[in-house]
Amino acid sequence: MLDDGTLLTEGVAIVQYIADLVPEKKLAPPNGTIRRVKLQAWLNFFASEMHKGGFSPLFYKGVPEDGRDVFRTRLMNRFSHVDGHLSSNEYVMGSEYSVADVHLFVVSNWAGWVNFDLSPYRALLAYRERVGSRPAVIAALKAEGLVPWPATQPH
Repeated sequence: MLDDGTLLTEGVAIVQYIADLVPEKKLAPPNGTIRRVKLQAWLNFFASEMHKGGFSPLFYKGVPEDGRDVFRTRLMNRFSHVDGHLSSNEYVMGSEYSVADVHLFVVSNWAGWVNFDLSPYRALLAYRERVGSRPAVIAALKAEGLVPWPATQPH
């Protein structure tokens, strides 16, 4: 809830709102630009295709194994897409760190919770090392009790 009483929901909207409060940090491109639209596309991809359409069902104990295989296959396809993108980009938006990197870092961490193997995605693993070594990320992980940070194990 914002100070004025506005209830802001959905991570994609919240991270952009926060980024816009501190434009000097350049965590999101300016509104009205094609780069902002690309950021929104990535954020929505992570939220819908990876979070809800991939990882979420793997957290439910009642999902049968053959159903889990469907979602693992979906995740393999999604991670292959992301890995290909990261093979020629330092961060999701190219050379600039953004709120999309925060989102991907968190979502990709769930792999350890559901025994999804990230080892085939070399560019993604290198990316996770880059993001995970940022001082603000380390501080956030410590605040959440997620340090030390084993990239392949659940926390």
